[in-house]
Amino acid sequence: MKKKIAFALIMGLITTGIISFSLITINIGFSDNFLNIWTKSWALAYIIVIPAILIIGPRIQKIIDRKIK
Repeated sequence: MKKKIAFALIMGLITTGIISFSLITINIGFSDNFLNIWTKSWALAYIIVIPAILIIGPRIQKIIDRKIK
């Protein structure tokens, strides 16, 4: 269980960081308050994604395990 939580935390950090940075850059560009906007967006995305990874991830893994043998 510790490995799954560690994986979710690290994977969530990396993926939300990349996606939020990309979307903020595309939609707003590099402005004076870019870092503030990006940090807030990243934090919100991270809070949403971690529970999703922990709750939805195992269910998807079971489906894949059943479909692919």
